[in-house]
Amino acid sequence: MAVMGKSKSVLILTGRVINEAVSFIVFSVLDLIDFLLCYVYKLIDFFIEAEWKPCYCSSGKEVITSSGKILVSEQGESKIVCLSSTKVQLEEISDTLYTRPSLVSEVSNLTVTELKRLKVDKTFVQSCEKIKKGGTVRSSFTVNSSIVEMLQGKMGRQLLHPIPRWSDCDCSFCNSWTSSCNETLFVRAEGPKEKTREDVLFIHGFISSSAFWTETLFPNFSSVAKSSYRLFAIDLLGFGRSPKPTDSLYTLREHLDMIERSVIEPHQVKSFHIVAHSLGCILALALAVKYPGYVKSLTLLAPPYFPAPKSEQATQYMMRRIAPRRVWPLIGFGASMACWYEHISRTICLLICKNHRWWEFLAKLITRNRIRTFLLEGFFCHTHNAAWHTLHNIICGTASKIDTYLDAVRDNLKCEVTIFHGKDDELIPVECSYNVKRKVPRARIKVIEKKDHITIVVGRQKAFARELEEIWRNSSG
Repeated sequence: MAVMGKSKSVLILTGRVINEAVSFIVFSVLDLIDFLLCYVYKLIDFFIEAEWKPCYCSSGKEVITSSGKILVSEQGESKIVCLSSTKVQLEEISDTLYTRPSLVSEVSNLTVTELKRLKVDKTFVQSCEKIKKGGTVRSSFTVNSSIVEMLQGKMGRQLLHPIPRWSDCDCSFCNSWTSSCNETLFVRAEGPKEKTREDVLFIHGFISSSAFWTETLFPNFSSVAKSSYRLFAIDLLGFGRSPKPTDSLYTLREHLDMIERSVIEPHQVKSFHIVAHSLGCILALALAVKYPGYVKSLTLLAPPYFPAPKSEQATQYMMRRIAPRRVWPLIGFGASMACWYEHISRTICLLICKNHRWWEFLAKLITRNRIRTFLLEGFFCHTHNAAWHTLHNIICGTASKIDTYLDAVRDNLKCEVTIFHGKDDELIPVECSYNVKRKVPRARIKVIEKKDHITIVVGRQKAFARELEEIWRNSSG
């Protein structure tokens, strides 16, 4: 037995060494390819669109300000100043957008050099300084009043950009939102027409859609549940049939604002349960903290929570955990491609998302129409701009906020917290759910054997529908 155990340890160690070596070679090549693609896309964009938008390889400042926003940079942290007709708002962006260490970037030092040059244009911001007062330190900034007056009307009434870029899909399904005067998320609602006692909000994960819920759970809820609750499943901003503005940075505030504008306000939601998957768990926590008296229960599926060591920067630590730059497992390799490479991931979107109708046809043909097409819909129907910024600004950018959210859920919310996790989940490991429980001791964890990141719902929808109904009944009681 001892010999077998030793042999197994040697095999595991050998496998790790091979994975490390192959990964180093593969990702070094990908670093170079992405570097070259940067210039390829600049040329193509210029010839097709008569201009090119700056990318994060060269300057994060240029990308952000070119979207019509004002950048404030202080102590290595970057925030955006957004102007409306009534107020000035700050929203944070993730440093992982413009700081992603690679072999090419370390050799050229372009990223580091440009990051050091991230300064505020004096015509936009007069001051951004630390003021010591009474032994405490606080940050302050002043926006030039003439600039505010000039931009209030323009930015306050700014419409979501309806025109897709040449590399984005222009089909009627992906752009159905442009035909509506109402710039709100796509919402699939089921349940009684009149106002019920409680509602349920379903929030999908990364590169997914509302169909993840409506094609699995909605048909399997009991008649009692369907008559007792209003069910709302949304396509997040940039995904499915929801708006995909080309000038958005898909920050946390933008996502939350759209959820409020599309569901909570128009449907007068006052008491609701939240069911969220993966990336959606972050939005669910932020929403619960904002509406502590409204939330009756919080059900999280595979929450991406990696507490960062004190010596580590939370955003960078999160990026390395979800995108480890390894070729194995394959799902981790895919996450690394999407997270580390702005131009390679754009190429993937160009090949797959822009041509999704052909891929869907081929998938149905090869599988004889047996494939679950709603999963393809969620995977295909988004833009690179939406996926890229949502991945960085939500998953990575909120890494330092999740601790605060969980503390608020523990101390300020009385709702029931339930966590489901697939034991075989290779993208978000089970340890993440136990990390949440350490922060919120009352949370109940249910680990599902032989299920992964997707099959935690798909394939066990009937059982999961019953489990959700029980959670809602107990919370209401």
